[in-house]
Amino acid sequence: MSCPWIQPSWTCWWPWPRATSGARSATRSWWTWSVLQWISSKRSSSFKRAIANGQRALPQDGMLDEPGLGVYKRFVRYVAYEILPREVDRHWYFYRHRSCPPPVFMASVTLAQIIVFLCYGARLNKWVLQTYHPEYMKSPLVYHPGHRARAWRFLTYMFMHVGLEQLGFNALLQLMIGVPLEMVHGLLRISLLYLAGVLAGSLTVSITDMRAPVVGGSGGVYALCSAHLANVVMNWAGMRCPYKLLRMVLALVCMSSEVGRAVWLRFSPPLPASGPQPSFMAHLAGAVVGVSMGLTILRSYEERLRDQCGWWVVLLAYGTFLLFAIFWNIFAYDLLGAHIPPPP
Repeated sequence: MSCPWIQPSWTCWWPWPRATSGARSATRSWWTWSVLQWISSKRSSSFKRAIANGQRALPQDGMLDEPGLGVYKRFVRYVAYEILPREVDRHWYFYRHRSCPPPVFMASVTLAQIIVFLCYGARLNKWVLQTYHPEYMKSPLVYHPGHRARAWRFLTYMFMHVGLEQLGFNALLQLMIGVPLEMVHGLLRISLLYLAGVLAGSLTVSITDMRAPVVGGSGGVYALCSAHLANVVMNWAGMRCPYKLLRMVLALVCMSSEVGRAVWLRFSPPLPASGPQPSFMAHLAGAVVGVSMGLTILRSYEERLRDQCGWWVVLLAYGTFLLFAIFWNIFAYDLLGAHIPPPP
């Protein structure tokens, strides 16, 4: 008694001699399809996407020469060539991109930072080097070592800035680099990277510069920028953005200048009422997060992070750092007898 080929079992999958050639062909086709389904379920979505792109046979240079594109679609094409290193990824993003959901995270963070800056600028009547004002450090958003128990300050300091010079630099990079990255890689990944850089910045300052406060979103900004620059360097031949070398040098000069400004401010003589000036270590911590965690995220376009071995290594390292920093903030200040300036 033969088994129907539609629902084969392990006892009857073998093509019996009595079966017709059509039944044997159907049986083999079913098992081939099952094996392919099992294999594809172990692959990342990019593997399926590569197969789909090969079947669609997209034009190689259609994105550059395609006429009649609207303003937004041209911007999508620009983002594809700026961010993605592989042609198949650029084509996939260009033809599959949808404007919903929009890149709201970076825009919302930038808008909130501008609103906070305007509020404090109007209140203090000071727009440059606001940290020199004695009332500035009394904000509940600023990270201060004397207020370590208020855990929200380890993140909310990103809404405060030294002045117009730091806010302008960070807002410009968040919109020029952060928004395209969010369009390509999604809100969840870019917000995770940005907030990881911000948190690493304040925790690093609490370990390496124990007397200093922290303000500004530079930890998150440097995480995004360093991740993007590292991704460009590692995929130099595949990147199609124009003037790569010139733009790379310009970006490094601007980022180094911002770090230099922060170093100068940290070691400049403070006013008696203002106390120590904000630390620059958040910039460096954000860059480290970008090169490690950020590069892993950007290299996994349309791939599940949980399938990437490097992601778990980076996540384990970051989690270890968080635990160490938490215990440091709980015990080290008292054990080392650190002299902390009185909180405002």
